[in-house]
Amino acid sequence: MTLDLTREDRNMLEGGYDPGVAMAMSIITRMAEVSGAACLIDISAAHIDSALFMGDATLEFAERLVELGAKVRVPTSLNVSGLDEAGWREWPVPEAYAEKALRQMAAYQRMGCTPTWTCAPYQTEFRPQFGQQIAWGESNAIAFVNSVVGARTERYPDLLDICAAITGRVPAIGLHLLENRRGQILLRLEHVPRSMQDSSIFYPVLGTIMGRAAGERVPVVDGLDITPNEDQLKALGAAAASAGGVALYHLVGLTPEAPSLQAVFQGLLPEEEVKINEDLLVTTYRGLSSASGNRLDMVAVGCPHFSLAEFQQLVSIIKGKRRHPDVQFLVTTNRFMVGKAWEAGYLDALHEFGARVSLDACILTSPMLPPEIQVILTNSGKYTYYTPGLLNRQVFLGSLEECVDSAVEGRLVREDSVWNR
Repeated sequence: MTLDLTREDRNMLEGGYDPGVAMAMSIITRMAEVSGAACLIDISAAHIDSALFMGDATLEFAERLVELGAKVRVPTSLNVSGLDEAGWREWPVPEAYAEKALRQMAAYQRMGCTPTWTCAPYQTEFRPQFGQQIAWGESNAIAFVNSVVGARTERYPDLLDICAAITGRVPAIGLHLLENRRGQILLRLEHVPRSMQDSSIFYPVLGTIMGRAAGERVPVVDGLDITPNEDQLKALGAAAASAGGVALYHLVGLTPEAPSLQAVFQGLLPEEEVKINEDLLVTTYRGLSSASGNRLDMVAVGCPHFSLAEFQQLVSIIKGKRRHPDVQFLVTTNRFMVGKAWEAGYLDALHEFGARVSLDACILTSPMLPPEIQVILTNSGKYTYYTPGLLNRQVFLGSLEECVDSAVEGRLVREDSVWNR
């Protein structure tokens, strides 16, 4: 298929602007040709994962764009950084790594990107609107805006995302197009107790099942008896995007493009149907913990980044309690959210409890953990999926209440619930 470029597209490609635009447009058009796109479409916002230092090549790419005069054309937020810019020296981050990570962070800001430094930009002022065409990187963010907000983005990988922001143009493919947003696989809940659906653990577990079953297809979940809150939906999409390649999911009667089964499948039949019952949920939950015994070195929460509502919930749980000296308690969030938490008075309570708050980064993407941290408890399905492989640490999945109780006791503590029967 021949790619149809507009006069403005060709002007960007052929050097009508600065060389940085021409470089970015050459990459966009080549990717459009490879993907079989008929044309390019406008975007009105971008979220960039490329600002994370991943080696000399990513730094060189960013600084080359700056040298060529590239600037973003649309409002552009930045994903988690390579380190906590203000507090990285409190962790064993190598100096050489920090120097290059800071250079890469600066390069993206010189291109006009806003230093949001968060994997949850949808909980900031950069939240898009229904139907808005955008180019977002970061798997959980892609899943959330496509599914919960109803904005439209494909899965934008590192380096391509910034090219989209510079040109304001992307290939007209995939989830940008309505016909590709229909459901493909049906996940039907059967006899799942309401008490289980009310549990916070339910969402990373269901998301893991969703990701494994769907792969890169669009899953549809039917049978939920409750309306999840925003942070539960955040946890659901993050797990689904980690365990699989889910970039869009639908919850019948809950998410904006799924008013009914017929509507969400656009009149077609699902390619596959998967039944989800209590036994499958419990089995999946147990499999998400790679650690054994009750040793614990750290509790880590905030993947995706902690929201103000999650700060409020955590503060209510830790009231009157104190962390055991042998277990660290880490909350990861971003500068925007920590400012709101400070205004609400939550940070003093966390300090009294003995928690640490790290800004703008993530333990999965920054070499910040000391070697003595070997066993981690988390409430994040994304952490449980990536920690063994990326960090070579063992991990337990638990509720936020279990995270607090375990940190207080200095060992793994499990609630007496349907999950631990």
